[in-house]
Amino acid sequence: MRTATLDKSTRQIGADKAWAAGYDGTGVKIAVLDTGIDATHADLAGQVVAEQNFSRSADAVDRVGHGTHVASIAAGTGARSAGAFKGVAPGAKLLNGKVLDDGGYGRDSGILAGMEWAVAQGADIVNLSLGAPDTPQLDPVEAAVDRISAEKGVLFAVAAGNRGGRGPGTIDSPGSANAALTVGAVDDADALASFSGTGPLTGGGVKPDVTAPGVDITAAAAPGSIIDREEGQNPPGYLTISGTSMATPHVAGAAALLKQQHPDWKGPELKGALTGSAKGGAYTPYQQGTGRIAVDGAPGRSVVVLEGALTFDTQRWPHADDTPQSRKITYRNLGGEPVTLDLAVAGSAPGGAPAPEGFFTLGARRLTVPAGGTAETALTVDTRLGGSVDGTYSAYATATVTGGPGAGGQVRTAAVAERELESYDLTLHHLGRDGRPAEHHTTTVQGVRGAAATRRFEPHDPSGTVTLRVPKGGYLLDATVVVDPLDLTKGTDWIVQPQLEITSDTTVTLDARTTRPVEITVPSKTAQVGFATPAYTLREGNTRYHYSLWLNSLTGLRTRQLGPRPEAGTLSQQWDVHWDDGASAEYHAVLGGPVSDFATGYTRHLGRRDLAALVVGQGASAPGKRGSAVAMGTIPGSRGGSTASSRRPLPTTATLYVSTLDGATWDLFFTQGSGYDDDGVPRDETLYEAQRARTFKGGRTYHERFNAAVFGPKVDDLHGVWREAASISGSVPLLADGANHAGGFYDATGSTVLRRDGVEVGRSETPLESSAPFAVPPGEASYELTTTSRLSPELSATSSETTATWRFRSKETAEPTPLPVSVVRFDARPALDGTLPAGRTENFPVTVQGPAATARGSLLAEVSYDEGRTWSPLRVHHGRVDVRTPAKGGTVSLRATVTDRSGNTSEVTVLRAYLAG
Repeated sequence: MRTATLDKSTRQIGADKAWAAGYDGTGVKIAVLDTGIDATHADLAGQVVAEQNFSRSADAVDRVGHGTHVASIAAGTGARSAGAFKGVAPGAKLLNGKVLDDGGYGRDSGILAGMEWAVAQGADIVNLSLGAPDTPQLDPVEAAVDRISAEKGVLFAVAAGNRGGRGPGTIDSPGSANAALTVGAVDDADALASFSGTGPLTGGGVKPDVTAPGVDITAAAAPGSIIDREEGQNPPGYLTISGTSMATPHVAGAAALLKQQHPDWKGPELKGALTGSAKGGAYTPYQQGTGRIAVDGAPGRSVVVLEGALTFDTQRWPHADDTPQSRKITYRNLGGEPVTLDLAVAGSAPGGAPAPEGFFTLGARRLTVPAGGTAETALTVDTRLGGSVDGTYSAYATATVTGGPGAGGQVRTAAVAERELESYDLTLHHLGRDGRPAEHHTTTVQGVRGAAATRRFEPHDPSGTVTLRVPKGGYLLDATVVVDPLDLTKGTDWIVQPQLEITSDTTVTLDARTTRPVEITVPSKTAQVGFATPAYTLREGNTRYHYSLWLNSLTGLRTRQLGPRPEAGTLSQQWDVHWDDGASAEYHAVLGGPVSDFATGYTRHLGRRDLAALVVGQGASAPGKRGSAVAMGTIPGSRGGSTASSRRPLPTTATLYVSTLDGATWDLFFTQGSGYDDDGVPRDETLYEAQRARTFKGGRTYHERFNAAVFGPKVDDLHGVWREAASISGSVPLLADGANHAGGFYDATGSTVLRRDGVEVGRSETPLESSAPFAVPPGEASYELTTTSRLSPELSATSSETTATWRFRSKETAEPTPLPVSVVRFDARPALDGTLPAGRTENFPVTVQGPAATARGSLLAEVSYDEGRTWSPLRVHHGRVDVRTPAKGGTVSLRATVTDRSGNTSEVTVLRAYLAG
């Protein structure tokens, strides 16, 4: 894919021609319902006329950076870039409705409230660069898009979604709403983005409606936001990301340009003008709708199509008895003079070849549309003419203005007709444990081979019997039959047929009476299952199909395989189970591996020799904290694992027993937090991670510590400072815990300053790890890089301020090159609450990490008992120091400076490194 920065993408859709004609969106309001908008950005200053927070977060500030980027594409002024990165409609005003929280997630209730608020604020256009996988049912947000569009005439521009890589049928909700103007993404050469969601809709129908530039779009950055930290700014003030989220505000801005020219136009007219004037590419309506929007083709147009894309009823296989079908196309003339249209249709067969002559026909070749009136014709499809070629046929009906205003202009209508592939009826009978039809069942029929590949069906009928039409081919059948969906322990039967070949009408009976129980135990009579995720993965070629259950207990679970065995080596199964055992013990097991059959029942009794004991100390120096030590296991060939852990008052020590069978490896994490959000989810304040994919021996005991002092910087192969071309960047965790675990505190504040030959060349109001790269001149020079992290007393009583300063020489490099930065770590090992006994002298190691560890020139250490106001030297002897702990209630701050043999120096200061207890 190519680069399409805003200065290019606006020209690509013809916005520059609309500007030249005097249209910039003035007088139009665009509501951006997203993660918030940074209205302090120069491009958005004065653009936001109202804001409201509907998310779970505390305010409307954009801490993700998504909403700011989207808003500047739609209506940014480009002030910071002297107009270079101007949005599509810089004269429009913005309504900032924050409906997604500081993690980028939102609830339907908040999105619905934001939509109503936007309309009440006078929004003409609502931009929804958000979504979730669509379902066959009409969800509340889809319903609201259709209702508000009809009642208020507001146009909703909605992202198609970024799941296009999974194949057809990947339009997200609410882009699946009929009234939405749903937007896919192309690059700057109008090539469809691989991620762009495509149709058909879950219940049938054409989406997206149009496409727009959405690949590598450079637009406004929200400094310090999640995306800013991940992507960095280049040039300053801007960042570059891709997605249908970026394509959608191009369309919202384009609609604003049209709305300015035609203030009386409502959503249907705006949508009709933009879809009708789009530039078509070599794609089907399911991929592009009518094509990439072309603003320069829309403003002078007075004719729009009322129906949008046309979908014909599927003609069932075999096709000897197919009957022609017709759909109406209605043209509305919004102008004051009659318009003459010459009509033509071009159809394509599956694979892109021209459709047979007569497959698509129009009822008229010329229409005259009266001023302010309508004229109609019919598009007819005759699928009998398809010969032996089955599949999706598509067409574009084009109306060319040959008489009246706008002569030469064209209006496009997309159409799709399905000539069913060889297909058969699949009937599924679900029977409960009592032998009667089962009302409560969840079933997936997943195509894996032949014409069925990528097809997915989720049939349900409360009668227990459901018949669906499926293409000939190979399928995976996965079904769960439950006695009571509110209490799965009363009976959950998981029935899987890994190999289901459909070559004729087929009936499968899913009989819960044939299943067998699952029993997995640990050597504790008091341990209770808190969470379990049994799962399996079926491989077909290069594609893996993964299914799992989420259970709070194994009680009542039974399983069964139907049908023949899958091909050897293609099926694996995993049993992931987590138990609580009193206040200070947990059990975690991950079992399984490659199998020849999906298990019909499963029994495993784990003994002490099958488990390793992990004794995990979990620190906290601030009062009122709770935390979790988290163990996640995986086995060879598995897709991943699950986690479940008890949240305990801190500081504490707990024992985690983990299974050591079947090649299990374990990842260990720790989180500290306090309180809960509005959904009852614990608020995490820290995240620390131990070495990943560790193996343990059964019957052995291991010890681990998390979140305990002394916190300080860490460098290794993954963490350091780098020079690449004319930029310097770094990823140094300033608050690695006392056990050298990388991680940190989410709400730490700080700053970073870079000086070149004594002159400041870069500054960030965040610690280095969260800072964007600093641009520097290419020549060799002396540099000083200082970064600081600060913790409030509410987060931690230790490490209130941690600073690292590095001095080195550097010049331009052709490839990313590590710079000679080192750190010093203080291994005082205080108690889990951050204290050491008052009045006692402690002897502990002072450890160097980085280049100076093996090429050290000198190492100096100092101590302060007044939080850094005065310092006293410490004698470093064989890499250790003696430090006297003050009276109870006092603090110990530490500082060290190391110089390597090349003269590069590194200084680390930790205020309140530990406390006197």
